[in-house]
Amino acid sequence: MDDNLEDWFRREILPCEAALMRYLGQKRAMPIDAEDLRNDIYIRVLESAEIQRPRSPKAFLFSTARHLLIDLARRNRVVAIDLLEDLEVLNVLTDDISPERQASGRQQLQRLSKHFDRMPAKCREVIWLRRIEGLSQKEVADRLSVTEATVEKHVYRGMRYLADALYGVAADVGATAGELTSEIEPTHGK
Repeated sequence: MDDNLEDWFRREILPCEAALMRYLGQKRAMPIDAEDLRNDIYIRVLESAEIQRPRSPKAFLFSTARHLLIDLARRNRVVAIDLLEDLEVLNVLTDDISPERQASGRQQLQRLSKHFDRMPAKCREVIWLRRIEGLSQKEVADRLSVTEATVEKHVYRGMRYLADALYGVAADVGATAGELTSEIEPTHGK
């Protein structure tokens, strides 16, 4: 590594380490070692910076982190709602949000909303309560008078359906809208 690249890395990237580790820590659904992932991110950033330095190093660092998390999710077939979030979170790290990025974010949100609305009502309700309102699996099960296993099944199928619809990452899982229409089984004895 030449001195200029090393100085650039120390000056632009290393001060962001605490924020990067917090970001990686928020991805609790991912079976990752944050320190190993951080090192992989640093390697990719350095390899790219050797060719051309990014104009916005902090945004580039977090974009690289997000892409590595998505790659990891695809390899592990884990799809967490955090990975489906709009890039708006990363845009906060930059000073200027271009009109193109704003339009792209709105289009992604509209696509997500359209696919969410196509899901069966019960599956949509389970995902809403679990992922948007932040209720625990037990709280959702109690509210809907279903088993926790049923809640877990519908969250899994719904998230896979959304991932497949938006990114094509769950095509082999078979979480199609038709498979999501199975009725939610009531809990016995409730």
